[in-house]
Amino acid sequence: MFVAIRYASWRGLSMLTAAADRTIDWWRHVRELIDPADYLTRRYFDQWMQTQTAALIDSGILTLQEVASSDRVLARNLRGSPMQRREVVDMVASFAKDYSRQIDASPTFAKGDQVRARLMGARGHTRLPAYVRGRIGMIHAHHGAHILPDASARGEKRAEHLYSVVYQADMLWPEATGRPDKVFLDLWESYLERP
Repeated sequence: MFVAIRYASWRGLSMLTAAADRTIDWWRHVRELIDPADYLTRRYFDQWMQTQTAALIDSGILTLQEVASSDRVLARNLRGSPMQRREVVDMVASFAKDYSRQIDASPTFAKGDQVRARLMGARGHTRLPAYVRGRIGMIHAHHGAHILPDASARGEKRAEHLYSVVYQADMLWPEATGRPDKVFLDLWESYLERP
């Protein structure tokens, strides 16, 4: 219950930055800017709240002085009184939207196709995990076109086809040899190539 309340509170704060036209990719980029020593010594939700606070300040919703003053002042500035869990859940539900986009390009891959994650480094934010780069997987599903996170973190609204790619665990980690485990990742088209 405690984790659910903390998550609901964080999610409610996230809606504020969404209202300021900030994307989840921009938010992830902000999180990746945390100093490694600070990042590695904070608890999980503390890392998220540090990022969310920086995002709210950058969006102009809060000032550093308001954040530093006290939790009570912060709560008053945001709404007059702290929101209850049900209110946060209802607010989040009211913001639900379809994130798919229409693009002219046809998908390059189809269900069942083998693909390799490109061996590409990325400056800044990317949703292509390093542990799958150069590894072969199979297209499990096509989800239509969605905004490419790498571009979105830079403020660009470029859409690409998005696929669920399934990897045998032992293709990613040798110690998983002989296990039936699979890893499913949602990857954008520019991350993939034919083997």
